Amino acid sequence: MGAPSRDRLLAALGEVIRDRRVMEAMAAVPRECFVPEAHRHEAWVNAPLPIGRGQTISQPFVVAHMCELLELRGDETVLDVGTGSGYHAAVLSRLARRVVSIERHPSLSEWAAANLRAAGIAEVALVVGDGTGGHPPEAPYDAINVAAASAAGVPPALEEQLADGGRLVIPAGDGTQRLVRVRRTGDRLVREELGEVRFVPLVPGEGSAAGSSDAAGG
Repeated sequence: MGAPSRDRLLAALGEVIRDRRVMEAMAAVPRECFVPEAHRHEAWVNAPLPIGRGQTISQPFVVAHMCELLELRGDETVLDVGTGSGYHAAVLSRLARRVVSIERHPSLSEWAAANLRAAGIAEVALVVGDGTGGHPPEAPYDAINVAAASAAGVPPALEEQLADGGRLVIPAGDGTQRLVRVRRTGDRLVREELGEVRFVPLVPGEGSAAGSSDAAGG
């Protein structure tokens, strides 16, 4: 059998992802640019793939699902916590006006920058730092995407950096984890639980931002 088909994967995603703009973004981003050479032949498998430092490139379905939950229309500024390979940020860049992506591993951030250049994507600003604290210099954000689980619930700093009308999607919980979407309306925050998931922990501390998961990464 040959390499997995891009068209076959996109057709499968189209069965469950209803946002047309998300599907167009998934089709526009060349996932092979974000996969290590040894796994290039698996670039269009609907599965996470290792990228080093204990991290993964996200499963395409997880990326598409989280992007759909953010309800992006094209004029937003988005914070992406956990750059990883840069793949998730690349897809977000096709859905929003500007993406700021933060990563705790400098080597991964550098690799992501090379991957984004190879994919012809210039709309992503990369930051190395602690993603649990967000990135205040460019706040507030219309949307925030996090690909690691916060055991203590949604980090207050991320909620504080949401713009009025903003959406935050994050796995949260200690033990049983659930995907949570937070919406801000003025000073009011509304949290929705959207199903059980499993991610590695969101790691706070010096030089740290977000981990990745066997289900999702960057």
